[in-house]
Amino acid sequence: KHLKKTRTLFDRPQVEAFLLAFGDNDYPLPETVRVLDEIVTDYIIESCHEAAAVAHHARRAKIKLDDFKFMLRRDTGKLGRVSEMLETDKELKRKRKAFDTDEGAVLQKGDAKEDEE
Repeated sequence: KHLKKTRTLFDRPQVEAFLLAFGDNDYPLPETVRVLDEIVTDYIIESCHEAAAVAHHARRAKIKLDDFKFMLRRDTGKLGRVSEMLETDKELKRKRKAFDTDEGAVLQKGDAKEDEE
């Protein structure tokens, strides 16, 4: 089923950069940019609808991350990539928290040294 496209989801430079990263030329055709934007937008919308259906089936009003994982369960490539990105996100959050904690400790030690002087 094809959804009616009302607006573009991405800016033209974003789509052009994406195309360039995957081997297209520096100046892609406007039609290519428009079609790719439509395809990606439709995929995102359809994925959200499927995740909402999973949540509804579980008798929940809100969509959870697990609903998207369940929706992708048959596409092991995408599910693996999502799991990898979520793990990377957790690791970055852990490192940021440790860095903020360490930085706070360093600042407190620095303040104590200034008080001694």
